[in-house]
Amino acid sequence: MLRITDARTGRPVDAVPARRGLTRVEAHVPGHDASALRTLLVADLLVRALEIGGTPVWALLTGDRGQAELQAGAAALGIRPFEDRRDVGPGWGESQAVHVVGEGGAAPDGVRITVAPVETPDVPHGADPAEVRLALLTPPRSTPARLDEAALSEARGILLRWRRAVAAWARHPSRPVPDEVRGRLRTAWEDDLDVPEVLRVLRWVEESELPEGARFETYAYADRLLGLELTRDLGSPV
Repeated sequence: MLRITDARTGRPVDAVPARRGLTRVEAHVPGHDASALRTLLVADLLVRALEIGGTPVWALLTGDRGQAELQAGAAALGIRPFEDRRDVGPGWGESQAVHVVGEGGAAPDGVRITVAPVETPDVPHGADPAEVRLALLTPPRSTPARLDEAALSEARGILLRWRRAVAAWARHPSRPVPDEVRGRLRTAWEDDLDVPEVLRVLRWVEESELPEGARFETYAYADRLLGLELTRDLGSPV
């Protein structure tokens, strides 16, 4: 079960209602910049993790300005659409709420996840969206991120290597994701949405002696959370 650290109390809480009812994930983003996109990306990961675990999710975006521009930037990064909070009535039913906010930003009542800012105010012009997404995913969400050439270059190299590897592994007979590996991945993202640990598990799988088909299925499974299009190059020359 997914547990997250509530920024209000510093204590872990269940992100899933006791009866696995609807969870409302609400991203609070005042404007459009790289830090706002990172906040929305963390909310997107939370939605993905909950859905993988079978929890129905209602994804909402609360903001004062620049929402159309923000939604366009988010779509480019592979962040799925969030419903505009202003278009929703006051009735929430029995949904449990988890709020995702930037540091120093909104302080809504209820469980909160706080996301550190991006030290580069703007996404570099012409940057590949997948590289930006990976660069923002790599540091813990409590640590400021940078979108400089060094970070993007590192992300570019990892994506190129992993996509080539996945395309090569796909040429071999499929094998199920090993239980131990699946458990490590689920433990990582269900423990306070620890994406850096998920990436470490993938690096271990890359260098392991697991069958190629099992490595392919592992990367495809993890990409349901990461959203990095790791299977994009299937069928291309390796």
